[in-house]
Amino acid sequence: MEPKKDRKFKVPIQPVPEKRGYEFGGPLGAFGIVFGLPILIYSFPFLCNDVSGCPAPSLLHPSTLSLNQLKKEIGWPQDGLNAFFDTQVTMWVLSYYLLSLALYMFLPGQEVEGTELACKGRLQYKFNAFPSAVLILSGLAAGTYVHGADFAVWTFLWDNYIQVITANLLICTVIALFVYANSFSVPAPGQRNPELRQLAPSGHSGNVLYDFFIGRELNPRVRLPIPFVSDASRTIDIKVWCEMRPGLLGWIIMNLSNMAHQYRTYGYVTDSIILSTAFQAFYVLDGLYMEPALLTTMDVIMDGFGYMLSFGDLVWVPFMYNFQTRYLAVFPLELGLNGILLILAVTGVGYSIFRGANNQKNRFRMDPSDPRVKHIKYIKTASGSKLMTSGWWGLARHINYLGDWLMSWSYSLPTGIAGYTIIESINQSTGEIQKQVVQTPEVRGWGMIFTYFFMLYFGVLLIHREQRDEEKCKRKYGADWDRYTSLVRSRIVPGIY
Repeated sequence: MEPKKDRKFKVPIQPVPEKRGYEFGGPLGAFGIVFGLPILIYSFPFLCNDVSGCPAPSLLHPSTLSLNQLKKEIGWPQDGLNAFFDTQVTMWVLSYYLLSLALYMFLPGQEVEGTELACKGRLQYKFNAFPSAVLILSGLAAGTYVHGADFAVWTFLWDNYIQVITANLLICTVIALFVYANSFSVPAPGQRNPELRQLAPSGHSGNVLYDFFIGRELNPRVRLPIPFVSDASRTIDIKVWCEMRPGLLGWIIMNLSNMAHQYRTYGYVTDSIILSTAFQAFYVLDGLYMEPALLTTMDVIMDGFGYMLSFGDLVWVPFMYNFQTRYLAVFPLELGLNGILLILAVTGVGYSIFRGANNQKNRFRMDPSDPRVKHIKYIKTASGSKLMTSGWWGLARHINYLGDWLMSWSYSLPTGIAGYTIIESINQSTGEIQKQVVQTPEVRGWGMIFTYFFMLYFGVLLIHREQRDEEKCKRKYGADWDRYTSLVRSRIVPGIY
């Protein structure tokens, strides 16, 4: 009986939640993101399209721009907004989510503990995103082997692109509403908290829109009544599951669909689309393979799960990040050997910085006497932590972000100096309308607004993350952080920023 009493006595008590000020511009910024970013997602495939060009020709002549002409050029559906939703498409998208959920529950996986929470407990996590992705991709490979580029998944995703976006937008919104409503059942301070639930520092401002956007609960979870599986298998950490599963793998699936479309249209696949897809697939699969590392990221440790992460994981990532290959599916650009070598060089530099810096940090944390890092200089903080002041981390305080950003160039560089126009002509022998995709001097470069948007956005995102990192470290280390920053002055780019 004594062990039971001990366990009961050690049930965590909910602490007083930490509270921080507004981020992302507060309620006004939240309003702009919640209602503005979905419009941006929809606008890309219309304004850079396979009907008239990238960009739509009228956009380059605003003085003569008319709404009717623009609708014609962007392929605006005759049914208007009604065409954006399709019940059957939504059900197929839901089936993909259910497949991902089933693989999480029934495939074996690694079970690990998360970082310590404010209530002094640690949540349990199950990780099997990589084998789940391999199984799904293997099924898609088998379907492609049998049916080629006409495999139903590839044609479905291209032909119903807008409706697939809508389905994912609805799903992410429902999830965000659910976790917001459920967050009000988090135990109050001083109450018993056996499920280790707590509010996020930035998520309980009292403003409904802002809290819905930023996320009230830190680690919202659901436990499904599924028999014959372990507790870890039927407990779904909604934040981690959304971050590592449907959207991230969906990004690669969308790229493969774009590649299949290029083959159906032209009968071949270009080196540019192969290169862009390969780099993005490597990034995703590397992240899935290293899934437990997610537990030390700011998203998991500090951020609540609300509309911001739900939309980002399930809509923004798969439908904004795949746009380079969607462009190349319509405009088949050949890079040649020199172009390939240039992109490989930039990516190699980025990967060397990113992986070299992260490996050095991990080795130093695990064993400072490791021969590979024992030469590293450091300062010791009052909390006992060691902050490196030489090696990669002596060049800049967040040098890994520079490598991460340089690697992202490999997604956009294969699109070259982007822009194309679609010229229609009539075949004299058959009378059929033919389309020719060409790059004219007028449109050259304007397509970069769409294909290089990711690079710009990702750079801004990394700077924002760096600023949040700085704020966190300043609170944690106090005067020691000031001493550290006086030695390592650069933030991301040595000598520049």
